[in-house]
This record gives sequence, C-alpha cells and structure tokens, in this order.
Amino acid sequence: MSQRNETPLLIGSLMITAALLGAGYWWYSQKNGGAPIALPGNNAGTQEKAPTGSTGKTFSAVQAVPTGQFTYGGSTSFAPIRLAVDSAIQSTRSEFRLQYVNPTSGAASSGAGIQMLLDRKVDFAQISRALGDGDRAKAQTLGTTLQEVPVAIDGLAVAVNPTLVLPGLTLEQLKNIYSGQVTNWQAVGGPNLPIVPISRLVGSGGTVELFQSVVMGGAAFGGAVQFANTTTQALKLLGNTPGGLYYASAPEIVPQCTTKPLPIGRDAGKFVPPYTGSLVTKEACPAQRNQLNRQAFRSGDYPMTRNLYVVFKQDQGRSQQAGQAYANLLLSDQGQKLLQETGFVPLR
Repeated sequence: MSQRNETPLLIGSLMITAALLGAGYWWYSQKNGGAPIALPGNNAGTQEKAPTGSTGKTFSAVQAVPTGQFTYGGSTSFAPIRLAVDSAIQSTRSEFRLQYVNPTSGAASSGAGIQMLLDRKVDFAQISRALGDGDRAKAQTLGTTLQEVPVAIDGLAVAVNPTLVLPGLTLEQLKNIYSGQVTNWQAVGGPNLPIVPISRLVGSGGTVELFQSVVMGGAAFGGAVQFANTTTQALKLLGNTPGGLYYASAPEIVPQCTTKPLPIGRDAGKFVPPYTGSLVTKEACPAQRNQLNRQAFRSGDYPMTRNLYVVFKQDQGRSQQAGQAYANLLLSDQGQKLLQETGFVPLR
C-alpha cells in the first residue's frame, strides 16, 4: 500500500484512539468521584475537590486505606462522629488506627485543628467551616497547600427555655439580640421578659465563627451576652433561665428535652424549623425526641447550614493518604448512613 493511502488510515486510527481514551477518562472520573462537589448552605456555589480513590459501599470496600496509626483533631462538632462513626471504622478497618489529639493550649476547634495540621501535630483535621484565605496563606508560607473535602451537612439551631412562647426569629432579630439592640422578648413577638443571650466563647470554634459570619455579619456581641465554656454548660444554664437563648450545632440542640429549638427565617413570617413535623413537648421527651429537618438543611431552605470537612496537606505523603482515606470512608454508603444516624445530613 502506498504512503498516500496509509496517511488517512493513520489519522483515523489516532482520532478513534483519542476518543476512546477520553471516554475512558470520563468513566473513571465519574466512578471515582472526581467531579467537584457543590453544596447548599453557607458555602452554596463553592466547589471543593473530591478525594481520590473509591469511596465504595462499605468500609471494607474503600480502597487505598493506609496501614498504621494516624492522628487527627479539630472541631468539637465532630465529637458525635468520633464517638459513633470512627469506632465503627476501626472495628472494620483495624489496620487504620486513629488517635484523637487535643490542642496543647486552648479549646478544641476548627482553627486549632488547622494549626495542629500545619504544625505537623496531626495527620489530618476535622473542621466545621470552610478554609479561609488566612488558612491557605499560612499553609503557603510553609510551602504546602491544604485540601478540604466536605463529608456531611450540619446546621446551627437556636434554643430557648421550653416555657418561652415564640413562633420564631429572623436572622436580623437574632443579630439585634446578640448585639444588644433588642433586650426584651416582647420586642420580637414574645412575652415581657428580659432576654439572656448565651454563647460559647469567641474563638472557641467553627460554630461561633459561623454564627458571627452568617448572623452577626461581623458585628460584635453585646455586653449582655453570657459566655459558657461548653455546650453542656450552656444548655444547663438555658434550662434554668426563662429568658435564655443559645445556639449550637443542630444535633446538639434539636433532640434535647430540657430546651426548645426555635424556627428560624430569613424574613419575618417565613420561619423554617430545624426539626420535622410538630414540636415534641418537654413532657413527651425522652420517649419521643425532635428529629432533624434534613430536607430543609439539604435544600438550603433552613438559613443556618454549613458543611463539615476533612482537611489534609497535599504533600503526597502518608498523612495525605490517611486524610483521603478517612474522607472516603465517611463518604462511603456505610459512612453516610452512620453520619445520618449520628444526627447529620448525608451528602448523598
């Protein structure tokens, strides 16, 4: 055959090969979760890079899980996950041993977890807010980059004393209460009763940071705000304070028997409850408990939602392998089911 006749055949063969390679890459990326993830909530429209490796249906099916002991730490919002989900992971994947590390100074928080990661005190971090420009800049000065992988949806819930009668609050009303502009429940449709706003300490974690960002818009807390070291301490105070008000991660608020979760809205009269169905009364609890309004959290109709993230350094080392594997385990079908049972909203 002449060279003139061979040329068109060669070009055609190359085009077919390129098409097959392109199709193969597309199939592989879809199978392995390579598409970027876009989520509702306070980070709606943002994209985070998905972890590499297959998430699988069960923990035992997840690939590329390294062997050894790995350390992690961070947000207290992950406490229910560490208790229920991580123990199930280690029961199935005994080769993947996890050790939780508290910060050497200060309280556990998203910021503390990121700092420990940058200081090489943990292999990966759990955070309840998106990485900020400051976090990325710190990493860059150390010659590394950080990758965040969303694994679940969480929401902030606002609770009051169960004796308080109130249809709900708007974000603007919440801001006015915590900034000190509104000091009596009567001003927002409640009884003639002084408001006692309660909060965790500023800088104590991602929950307070999210509230300051979404609700306060950068405004400072007013002088009447009472600060608690822990959510347990705050809920105890709230149960004994008729005019009290407190916010925390929804799984820590909604099922409680001693407080009442409030519907929240972006606009007056358009309140969305953080619980499903009718409010379970204090008298009916604990035989019945309020359940999370997962549909409203997932759709973004509820105005105070956030993603929970696993964060690790992109250094191609064992720490990155551990962080990616942990994220994949949480994103597996088994992991997502356990996250839902723990009180969070699964991503899929």
